[in-house]
Formats: sequence, C-alpha cells, structure tokens
Amino acid sequence: MKKRIVSGMRPTGKMHLGHLHGALLNWKHLQEEYDCFYFIADWHALTSEYANPDIIRQCSRDILIDWISVGLDPDMCTFFVQSSIKEHAELHLIFSMITPLPWLERNPTYKEQLKELTQRDVYTYGFLGYPVLQAADILMYKANGVPVGEDQAPHVELTREIARRFNYLYGPVFPEPDVVLTPTSKLLGMDRRKMSKSYGNAIFLTDTDEEIDRKVMQMITDPQRARKSDPGDPAICNVYSFHEIYSGKDLVSRIDRECRIAEVGCVECKKMMAENLKKGLAAIKERRKELEADVGRVDEVIEEGNRKASIIAAQTMEQVREAVKI
Repeated sequence: MKKRIVSGMRPTGKMHLGHLHGALLNWKHLQEEYDCFYFIADWHALTSEYANPDIIRQCSRDILIDWISVGLDPDMCTFFVQSSIKEHAELHLIFSMITPLPWLERNPTYKEQLKELTQRDVYTYGFLGYPVLQAADILMYKANGVPVGEDQAPHVELTREIARRFNYLYGPVFPEPDVVLTPTSKLLGMDRRKMSKSYGNAIFLTDTDEEIDRKVMQMITDPQRARKSDPGDPAICNVYSFHEIYSGKDLVSRIDRECRIAEVGCVECKKMMAENLKKGLAAIKERRKELEADVGRVDEVIEEGNRKASIIAAQTMEQVREAVKI
C-alpha cells in the first residue's frame, strides 16, 4: 500500500506562480507515489480573515479548479473541504487540552506572521493555536508524511510532539508523520520579495496575457544595471529566474551570455520571458476554462472527496474517543 500524505491550502486569494512552483507541481509529482489527501483549509483561513470571511467561500472552488488545472488528478487524490469534516474541530479541541502553551509560543512561524500581518489583528487564541488544528488535520488521516518547505518544518515537528504526547497519555493511536521536504520556489514577486497577494507583487494563474505583459515589464531586474550599456548579472536578476523555468535551454544560455556583455537590454529580455511564460501557462488556462464551464463536475469532486475523508475521520475519532474514554 502507498504511504499517505496530507497537505492543504488556505483559500484567501487567487493562486499565483509562487503556489505553482512552491507546492502544486510538487503535489502533482507526489500523487504518483503517495495516497494524497489535499484539503481546502477554510477554518485556517479564518485565523487571519475572520473580519472579512466572504473571500474564503469565493476562493474555495477556484482553488480546486486551479489544482485540477495544473494536473492534480481527482482519481488519484482525495480533495476535501476542512470545515465539511466536523471531526477536525473535535480532534483539535482534544489536542488543545494536552498541548503545552510554550510549544505554541516558541513557534518561529507564529512570530514571523505577527510581524508580517501588521495590517490585521491576529493576536487571537485561534491564531496562536492554529498549529494544533494543523496537527488535527494531519493526524486525523494518520499521515505518514507532510509535504512542506523548510520554513514549515517546525509545524510538522509540533504535530509529531502532539502525537507523542497523546500516545503517551492515552495509548498508541497516531503515527508520527515525517517531513517530506518540497523544493523552495525560485520565483520571487515583481519587486524581488516573496511572491504574495498581500504584497501586490504576484503573477496569478488567472492573469490574462495583457496582465502578464504589464506585470513582467514592472519586474525589477539587476538593480545595479542602470543603463542598457551596463553589463548585467543574471545570477541576481529576477527575470532570469523565470527564464530558467519557462524558456528553452538555448535561450537561457544566450540570455546569460548577452546580459553579461550588455548585448541584450532588460526590456527585450522581459518581452522574451513574457512570451515564454504565457506559452508555459497556456495549457493550465485552457483546462481551467473547461472546468469553469462545468462547475457541476468540480462540485462532484468536492462531494466525493468529503465523503471519503468523512469515513476515515469517523473511524479515527471513534478510536480517539475510546482512548480518551469520552
């Protein structure tokens, strides 16, 4: 039998290239090797979007459409909505009773998010405790692994600690999931910061060709190259990182050579990259159009995934209640 992995995404906005190269393409690869459970983490989205929850419902179906469009197969993966599986809330409650507060306060991602989300009031119980809900999401399906980037590895370790503590107190119910490290996306936003909707620097999977052209022309290249006649350094050029993924090997070699001797200017370089980026996303966009025209099919995928997840969740919670004697 295949080992099982669990992962999810918060429906707080449209999918962009950072999601594609930081997670989705890796998820696509993993579906060949693992029994994959991928969920829309709408309860997690409430930790930061509790004052404006409309975006959560609006984005949930769109996210699933994007997942399928990039090649995630509903016949190979189980897709479900977190809030549709009420057992997640029950297991989260039980875990919250046994999780020491210092475990949550030392979470490095929590501290970073407090600094980053300055425009929102996230000094809430739910935001502090979201790793406990995350542990419930993972352990509910007795996952063998969790695909995450290095920055999320502490969350998986906390999940392992919660599993160990539960098993110590009540008996061996949960396996301790391993970290399945995913490659970090090389693609930064237009301003060379991490690509993020909140930064306004993202290229979205749903952007039109005109929007892609406009955003690419705004991208920061080699900051030390002030004039076209100045030699550039592709190693520190954001546009070149996109070329490496979306342009052919011959063009990448040519750009690398000509940039260093100032034979190609940044405007021309951007135009070539934009054309190849649009070609690279064409198949995803075409598949997306087909799914948007058949939302009934998308809803069926969600319903079937919810059904499969519910069966496993009910079995797990039966074992948990018996162990806790409630």
